[in-house]
Amino acid sequence: MIYKIRIILDAEEDIFRDIEIEDQSNLEDFHNAITQAFGFEGSEMASFYTCDEEWNQDEEIALFDMSESGSDIRLMNETPLDDVLTEDNPKMIYVYDFFSMWTFFVELADIVDKEDGRIYPNLLFTFGELPDAPPEKQFEAKPSDDDGDFDDLLDRYDDMDFDENWN
Repeated sequence: MIYKIRIILDAEEDIFRDIEIEDQSNLEDFHNAITQAFGFEGSEMASFYTCDEEWNQDEEIALFDMSESGSDIRLMNETPLDDVLTEDNPKMIYVYDFFSMWTFFVELADIVDKEDGRIYPNLLFTFGELPDAPPEKQFEAKPSDDDGDFDDLLDRYDDMDFDENWN
C-alpha cells in the first residue's frame, strides 16, 4: 500500500509538502524523502516522535543511537513506517537538526493502492517556501500541581544551615 502523508512546518505561515511512500518503507527512507522535499542537505541529526491526537510527544525514533553503551532507543532504519503511522495513529512529529530545531507535524492523509510505473517515494505537492531560519519556539512550562509558592520554598531553603543539614 501507499501512504499519502502531509508534512507541515511548525510555523505561522502555511508551509507543507505532500509525499507518497510505500507503507513498508522504513523511517530512514521517509526521513530522506522529507529532507529532499524541503531542500535540506540531510546531514544533520533527526528524530521522529510518536504522539497522540493533540500532538503530545511520546516515543523517540532516532536516526542514530548516540549513546556510548548502546541503548533501547528505536532507530529509523529498523522501524517500518506502518509500525508507527496507521489509520488509528495518523500523527507523528519530525525534528530535523537539533541545533536549529526544524519541527514538522506529520499526518497520514490517505492509504491507496500502488500505481504501476510510479517510483516511490514521490513528492506530490509543495506549498510555501522554507524560511532561511527555523521559526522561533516558545518553551513554556506546564503549571505545577504543587500549591506551594516558589518564593516560600526559597525562604525555607535560606533557613537551612549548610553545616547542620550536611549528610
